[in-house]
Amino acid sequence: MATKKQDVKKEVKKEEDNKLVEKNNITSIIELIAIIIFIAVVLIFFPNTVVYNIVVLLLILSVLIFVHELGHFITAKKFGVHVYEFAIGMGPLVFSFKRKNDPTLYSFRALPIGGYNSIAGESYDDDDKLPKEAKLCYKPKWQRLIILSAGVIMNFITAFVLLLIVGFTGVTEQDNVVYRVENNSPAEKAGIVTGDKIVKVNGHKIDTWSYLSVVHILKNDSNVYKYEVVHQNGETQVYEITPYDAITDKSGNTYYIDDVNTEEKIVSDHNFKKSDYEKTKIIGVYGSSEVKHGIKNAFKYACKRFVTLFRTMILIIVSLFTGKLSLNMLSGPVGMYTVVDQVAKVGFINVLYLTAYLSLNLAVMNFLPIPAVDGGHIVFVLIEYITGKRVNEKVENAFHLVGFVLLMLLMAYVMFNDIFKLIK
Repeated sequence: MATKKQDVKKEVKKEEDNKLVEKNNITSIIELIAIIIFIAVVLIFFPNTVVYNIVVLLLILSVLIFVHELGHFITAKKFGVHVYEFAIGMGPLVFSFKRKNDPTLYSFRALPIGGYNSIAGESYDDDDKLPKEAKLCYKPKWQRLIILSAGVIMNFITAFVLLLIVGFTGVTEQDNVVYRVENNSPAEKAGIVTGDKIVKVNGHKIDTWSYLSVVHILKNDSNVYKYEVVHQNGETQVYEITPYDAITDKSGNTYYIDDVNTEEKIVSDHNFKKSDYEKTKIIGVYGSSEVKHGIKNAFKYACKRFVTLFRTMILIIVSLFTGKLSLNMLSGPVGMYTVVDQVAKVGFINVLYLTAYLSLNLAVMNFLPIPAVDGGHIVFVLIEYITGKRVNEKVENAFHLVGFVLLMLLMAYVMFNDIFKLIK
């Protein structure tokens, strides 16, 4: 008799639990729909506002992180690694489900900032209930390398596809050929003429105009730029050029700095805040502005721009370590918001280009052999390849923990520096 009563209570409890789960699921779906409607309303009816820029930035970061994590997820599943959860977004759980014959929990979380994978045995054996073959740490080294690299590869692919889409809309040819020389500029006085090809500046190989722009912002104590130029007749000459200092405002207006019009005077006369202008160096050479269309030009543009952006990021990273570029040049979330604000006003294609740039940036940063990122984990697999034995898990965990703390400190420094630039 007692057993029957217990069974009845269990059935009632089970039914109540099922109703509670169903109610929570309905609530979660309503919350998710509300978030989607909110984002759509902001994007459609509130362009070029603060909330619009924040939403666009969050969407860009979410897409890029989602794509990155999707790479890890697909390869982990392919090699039979158990994935506890694949989440879109971060923070509190809004909605989740499981597919038939699939142990992975698929979830949507409240904060639309990327997502994550929870993979079994990511660094070491962390679950006694799973067989060894379902854990990443027990997989063959080549499989681990593929899974760890997959996120970076997905970001590289995303960057190239977006650049290809941008290219289809029409591209401006920006190679290393001088299209125009400004009158009375340092370049003209040195002897550079239209049609010259700039092949090197201060020892850096130049093949696109955007890469030349990055070389110009590197620290140069002498303020002399050695331009190696190939003339149209095939003759090569090296010119030593001292640029003019100038101030460029947000509208693109340029004000030359000299003994009379000092930086302080120009700022005072135009009532500039620090965030209203940037100090630039004027050489006086400009690239072509010819717009080209077609599949061939789009593909050529995507390939060339992909390589240029990759080289640019490597140059920036190396320059940070060598001291040729200040940490103040880095941007965090606040700086990225400012960039989104400027880019979104120009048009959707520019937002796509920015997304491609950030995707490539995310890939490069994650591939660096530093703690707490994919590259850091890859280093330990490579050490295992070389030595034939695994590094002690406590040593590896300590390595990644210290690296994570340092990265958070760097992010905090960059963020506060961005804020300081805005309010100065």
